[in-house]
Amino acid sequence: MNVQEVADRVIELVGDRAEAQVAVDGTEHALTRFANSFIHQNVGERGLEVMLKVAVNDRVASATTSRSDDAGLAALVEEAIHAARLRPTDKDWPGLAEPAALVAPARFDEATATADPNLRAAEVEAFIKAGGGLLGAGYFDTQGGPTAFANSAGQRLITHHSRATLDGIHQTGTSAGSAHATGASVSAVDGAALGARAAATARDSAGTLDLEPGAYEVVLSPECVSTIMFFLAAYGWNAKAHQEGQSFAELGEQQFDPAVTIEDDYADDLAVGLPFDVDGTPKRRITMVGAGVSEALAHDRRTAKRVGTDSTGHAIPGGDSFGAFPTNLHFRPGTADPTDMIASVQRGLLVTTFNYCRILDPRTQVVTGLTRNGTFLIENGEIAGAVSNLRFTQSFVEGLSSGRVLGVGNDARMADSEAGPGMTSAPTVHLSEWNFTGGAQG
Repeated sequence: MNVQEVADRVIELVGDRAEAQVAVDGTEHALTRFANSFIHQNVGERGLEVMLKVAVNDRVASATTSRSDDAGLAALVEEAIHAARLRPTDKDWPGLAEPAALVAPARFDEATATADPNLRAAEVEAFIKAGGGLLGAGYFDTQGGPTAFANSAGQRLITHHSRATLDGIHQTGTSAGSAHATGASVSAVDGAALGARAAATARDSAGTLDLEPGAYEVVLSPECVSTIMFFLAAYGWNAKAHQEGQSFAELGEQQFDPAVTIEDDYADDLAVGLPFDVDGTPKRRITMVGAGVSEALAHDRRTAKRVGTDSTGHAIPGGDSFGAFPTNLHFRPGTADPTDMIASVQRGLLVTTFNYCRILDPRTQVVTGLTRNGTFLIENGEIAGAVSNLRFTQSFVEGLSSGRVLGVGNDARMADSEAGPGMTSAPTVHLSEWNFTGGAQG
């Protein structure tokens, strides 16, 4: 059976005993890892994952299996229904998604979904050679295939999707530089260009000086900006957090600089992933921040029911307790050239990566974290040298507030963050002030 047939069969087996929704994922995953400039692992995974949720008189339970034969699917159904009958009533159960068409199809590239180890090895080799003798490490991941959804309310969806990601570093004896690329096709990955970028940062980072803590003007890379967006989304644009009084978001208020526009848009040219959420609701574009004004939140069916609105299609696995999460975030680019941003700084810092970030206060978005893989002092518009890793403690909302954003770059791309690849695109951003509170040791 194909994935849609498996989904339909599960709904048939449930019958009228429960409300039911099922997602069947047939994505093939393959991964090539390298360290010390050698490939040391190549693995692949092929199979089905069947994820079932049932509600029996508003008593809700879930179960998962990797089997697709009739006996395995029947066992899955019985397990879920039995578990649901033992659960307490879920007063927030929103019911099932009604039939609705996709807003846009998924991006799918057959060559990416079926990429063989030789293809990945060739790009890894190019990454390593571009290092010119530095030690390279990282991974090249390719994945793709079909995902289907069905529920007992009549919703049926199927899509094919793909993604390729190369993430790597080059290392000297005392420093490192990183580079990242993600897209729906392997054509988005240029191992040689990524390797050259990582190697240049690593070499430029050797021989660091210590810098006193304080507030510094900063030019933040797309990776840094992506991590900022992840925290804003997880703890601010999450409708559940907002309903529980834990979000910074004040809808209709000018909380950010007018240069800031952030949207969640599955149909964007850079976006990867599924066009519907785990509840079977098609994703739709939402503007979290429009010209600095907080405009919208990400809803799943539960949070939408509480306030009498519609789901935006952002339910995630485990979201019943966490809430909805935007997975196609885009910080819209500006017109500034990143080189010109650096040239305009009298004294400040260029930061390439944030690392090990942790939220201290979700309502004010105060986050602490470290810089990594390249932090540089800017003096009189030029890079004056590398500095040791620094700890920052900063409100992300305040950092992007009115008057703080001095420039938004024209270089938006898919960028990595602490949430992982394939979720955010961002440009370089120039900010007037960022609060550094110490070195990497404290």
